[in-house]
Amino acid sequence: MNENKPIVRLATPADQHYAELITTEMEESAKARGTGIAKRSPDYIRQKMEEGKAVIAVTEAGTWVGFCYIEEWEHRKYVANSGLIVAPEFRKTGVATEIKRKIFELSRQKYPNSKIFGLTTGLAVMKINSDLGYEPVTYSELTNDEAFWKGCQSCINYDILMSKGRKNCLCTAMLFDPAEVAEKQQLQQSAAQQNGVAAPEKDQKRHFKDNFNLFARWMRFKQYVLLKASKKRKV
Repeated sequence: MNENKPIVRLATPADQHYAELITTEMEESAKARGTGIAKRSPDYIRQKMEEGKAVIAVTEAGTWVGFCYIEEWEHRKYVANSGLIVAPEFRKTGVATEIKRKIFELSRQKYPNSKIFGLTTGLAVMKINSDLGYEPVTYSELTNDEAFWKGCQSCINYDILMSKGRKNCLCTAMLFDPAEVAEKQQLQQSAAQQNGVAAPEKDQKRHFKDNFNLFARWMRFKQYVLLKASKKRKV
């Protein structure tokens, strides 16, 4: 048995001893990237483990590998898969994708009618989200819950967000809308039945996956422009 192989599973109260390590790595990772994330305390992470709203990755030997949790907004109208973090020595191994898939499945089980959204500056996370069915959207399609946006105050780019009236920032907003997905699948099935052909297994709305590289270049340009404008305001 490979004791270093990551096991991705539902986090439980028995995993609470990893909480401080998780929050420390979240903060250090954000500093290294030069971007910000909403800070979370070890107690908050422990709470998510107790509630069964988190996914953790550990090795057989008990080494912490990665983590992600679920948050609810506007009375479960929206949920977010937040705080994705992987230990440095396990990055680029595919474990982040496994964690994201697991937390997405958990979100769909617990909140089948909720819209799932996320904000990220990472292209790797955006690619994973895209494969799960998320699409890039404007900030206006996200939750209006003030508690969510208050969490952005700990981000180093918070002044950019506020200067744009919370309509834009360095992060890219992505959304999975189960109602929209179900409607499109129904339309595809109806069209397929009328034409006597098999319906496609997956919908590629807006052909985002086909144009991911183009979108990535646009995102980098957007970040460049926003950062440049922010520096000018501070001078």
